[in-house]
Amino acid sequence: TLQWETLGKQFVEYEQLAPFLIPEEQHRRLLDFLPLFLKAWEQSAGVIIFPNIQLLASEVSKLLAKEIKRTLNGKPAEEARLALEQLLQQKGEAEDGHLLLKSVYLLSQTDLRTMWNIIGSGLPAALMQCLYLCFTFPLKKTSGGETSEDDTQTQEMLVKIMLNMYREEQGVEELLAADKLQSLIIATASLWDQCSHSWKVPTGLLKYLLYCFSTAVDCIKIAIQNLFKVADTLPACDVCEAASIVLCFVKDSYPISSALLTEFENNDGYQLLLKILLRCEGFQQNEGDPYLDEILDMLTCLTTCGKTELKVSGNIVHPQLPHFNFEWTRSSGMTVKNLQAFQVLQSIFQKSNDQHLCERILAAISTIWAWDTVNFFLLEWTLQPINQFIDIIHFKPHPVQVQFFRLVESIVLDLSYVPHEILKKVQYLIKENIMPFCTLTALRCLLTMTKKDLLLSDIFRDSGLLGLLLALLRKQAKILRKSAGTHLPGLEEGTEKELNVVMLKMVAALTVRSVRNTVVLKDYGMVPYIKIFLDDECYRSATLSILEQLSVINYEEYMSIIIGALCSSTQGELHLKLDLLKSLLRILESPKSHSAFRTCSGFNGLLSLLSDMEGALQDPPSELWTPIGQDCVLELVFYTLQGITAALHLDPVNSSFFQRNGFFEKMAEDLGSLGCFWTQGEYQISLSLEKTRTFAEFLDAAFCSSERFPVWLKNCIWILNFLDRMVKGTLHLESYFKERKLEMEEASRDDQEGPQAQEEHPVAFKRPGNKLPTSAFRLWGNPEKWETGDYTIVHPGAVCVMVRLLPKLYKDGHSQLSQEIQCAVVDHIQSLVKSEKSRQVMCGSGLLSTIITCCEDAFRNESHPLHLPLTRVFEKLASQAIEPNVLR
Repeated sequence: TLQWETLGKQFVEYEQLAPFLIPEEQHRRLLDFLPLFLKAWEQSAGVIIFPNIQLLASEVSKLLAKEIKRTLNGKPAEEARLALEQLLQQKGEAEDGHLLLKSVYLLSQTDLRTMWNIIGSGLPAALMQCLYLCFTFPLKKTSGGETSEDDTQTQEMLVKIMLNMYREEQGVEELLAADKLQSLIIATASLWDQCSHSWKVPTGLLKYLLYCFSTAVDCIKIAIQNLFKVADTLPACDVCEAASIVLCFVKDSYPISSALLTEFENNDGYQLLLKILLRCEGFQQNEGDPYLDEILDMLTCLTTCGKTELKVSGNIVHPQLPHFNFEWTRSSGMTVKNLQAFQVLQSIFQKSNDQHLCERILAAISTIWAWDTVNFFLLEWTLQPINQFIDIIHFKPHPVQVQFFRLVESIVLDLSYVPHEILKKVQYLIKENIMPFCTLTALRCLLTMTKKDLLLSDIFRDSGLLGLLLALLRKQAKILRKSAGTHLPGLEEGTEKELNVVMLKMVAALTVRSVRNTVVLKDYGMVPYIKIFLDDECYRSATLSILEQLSVINYEEYMSIIIGALCSSTQGELHLKLDLLKSLLRILESPKSHSAFRTCSGFNGLLSLLSDMEGALQDPPSELWTPIGQDCVLELVFYTLQGITAALHLDPVNSSFFQRNGFFEKMAEDLGSLGCFWTQGEYQISLSLEKTRTFAEFLDAAFCSSERFPVWLKNCIWILNFLDRMVKGTLHLESYFKERKLEMEEASRDDQEGPQAQEEHPVAFKRPGNKLPTSAFRLWGNPEKWETGDYTIVHPGAVCVMVRLLPKLYKDGHSQLSQEIQCAVVDHIQSLVKSEKSRQVMCGSGLLSTIITCCEDAFRNESHPLHLPLTRVFEKLASQAIEPNVLR
């Protein structure tokens, strides 16, 4: 504060003496004062306490303007530029100009009144002349060629002073009076390649304040004419950079006055932009930025610059989505008023196949739609850009095709509008199939739309798309049938195969919840052809979805196909079996399907799967089953038993049929031959046990603790657990296996569409010769589901299966452990028949005869560890007076 007081007194003395001093002495005293002022400012962290600051600003600004004029007066341009450099740079002792510039720079950041004093000093016109010379006449560097730190500091101070001045109306008026204003604008257009590179950016910064150029329309005309002359000779990047500044003048002036835009349009400005932008073909993603993107952004903004709203009327073709209402699309937002500007964007897309340019045009269209929903209709009912682009989209690079059809998708997904004419052209594009990738991308677009609303399924049926796809799939199915598994390079790899996948997905989407479309498929005689696609894993998911829709109108036909495919599948087609079983489970959720399952030999079919797995779980695994892995075998067992349980669920006819035909006995026989159960006759038993555990404790110890269990026992425990859930009628509701996604190749789609497309197309493609992982699925146990309790027995035959497997819970070398698990299972069976209701359910199940037949040794030998628990089970059942013949 003391320092500022001292400076204040010194400046008062200067004011008092100034009228009596000659100008040179007056200027010298002011220049001697400024270093003290700057030092005080630096030491007070930018806080100025100076009562006469407006007068100081006026004096310093007048002196700087006077020095600039004196330095430049009467000199040729190049000489004036050099003299200006010497005046403003900080060079040794001769730094008066730099001192004045820095002082004005600091004073311009204080308050509004101080700024008015600076503006009134005549400095704005002087600084404009400086900017013109610095930009237009580059200095010849003697060495290095790089801009020094002093140069950069001078640029920064000069430009910021101008920015601060031209924010005020008074500063704009002073600027308009500057004779170098039009010269600077014209220079940016005609001398861009010759101008100072280091002053391009500082000059560009001022464009945000040049709305005042709206009165200088002649300079736009001259700039356009000059740019036309150099558009073919200058490098494209330089032309772009110059054009961006001119276009910025036009855009930024529009809110004040439309004069510059009118001048731009009347002098073929749009044709100039089209010519320049087409020269940018071949730019890399970052080459030419930010100027190319800047032009496109400003051109996009110009589409909303116009005097009057566009008045167009179009016919809304019906049917439309229920929630679409054209009146809702009308708003007071940024609507398109300048079709000339949009035509430039449209023409670029039509004339260029450059990826970056085309992608930017599509992004611009998306932006315009986002500004106001009505813009889609204004453009499509006048210039029809999307409609016209469909005719040429197959010529564009693949990423552009993907982006274009996503834009088409958004019409339905975001605008909730069904563009019937556009969809007809897309459908024709698919039919012609000029470029397979384009056809594929277009079909994916329609697939995404179809999932939006069921109405689209009706539209695509009535338009003939469903019939077209069925005809194409029939043709491909015939090719697959003739190939009989042989390798067809044209079909088995790449886009053609992906196209088949998407066609199947599209048919699946069209038939979901649409009985009418499903009937069309059946009437076309497509069912025999559709099921041909089951053999290929890539096609299977969509094919099963189609067949599942078929079940809605004919359960018997569906069951016949699925059971037939299961029975004819080979041992190595594990994934086919699993997929078929999972599909079967989805259909069996409907009780109406149970009768068809029984009449189509469904029980025989599923039990045959168990028979085919003989020896699959032996330890060590046989050479035949090693490539598949025991986790996968267990999963197949699980889903097979789930299918049987689902078919029996709440269905007394099926339950009676299964029991009457001895299928439980067949199931026990098939499970016992899997390889994990003992099948080699007599074995040694231990008459005493060191420890005993419950069945639930065995489950927990086998899968949740660190205790090491032999593989055979783990597999046995899993199967017994499945049977336990079957007894209680809940197995078909369980989920013990969590599918692990296979890492299979999808390179073609990744390369063409990028990671964003993964969600849209999760089909995995397997190259010929690749082997499936030895364990394609991970086994997951859920300990919370292993609890035991007083359950009602739903399927008593499953208890008999557990009893039949009881003697087979044995392995040489593990007699003690074998005996312990046997006792645990018997105790568990005893808990199952604990309630009177459960014992009544067991009437007629054959459990007593099963116990006597399968566990005769334990009954005859009172010292056998199983004798007592089996006797208790027997007594509980005998107390119900069931099976009198067995009792006798």
